[in-house]
Amino acid sequence: MNRISTIKPLLSLSLLALTSISTLALAATPGNAAAGKALAQPCQACHGADGNSTAPIYPRLAGQYPDYLARALHEYRDGGRVNPIMAVYVEKLSDQDILDLAAYFSAMPGKLDDLHGHMEPK
Repeated sequence: MNRISTIKPLLSLSLLALTSISTLALAATPGNAAAGKALAQPCQACHGADGNSTAPIYPRLAGQYPDYLARALHEYRDGGRVNPIMAVYVEKLSDQDILDLAAYFSAMPGKLDDLHGHMEPK
């Protein structure tokens, strides 16, 4: 048996293992929107009661993708994103709390905008 024929099965097995691990990571415990609603009260001060802030300095959370929201909250909590206000609110959130908040805000009806009407005509 030559070296390539020995490596191919190992490579296939490695790819299968990585795919399985990736699938398990993506299938992590989903967020619970009801639990997220209970955690969301402090968020309302800046992001609005329904997650649709009208203040341009605060992003709208309602209707955002849950994985985006969870990643942003993890980054604020872990120091990847720096904001002194957010740091206070997220420092004690567990991973499940973050998933729950992401599930809650992503399930809210969003008033997100695209650039329609904001682009200069050619």
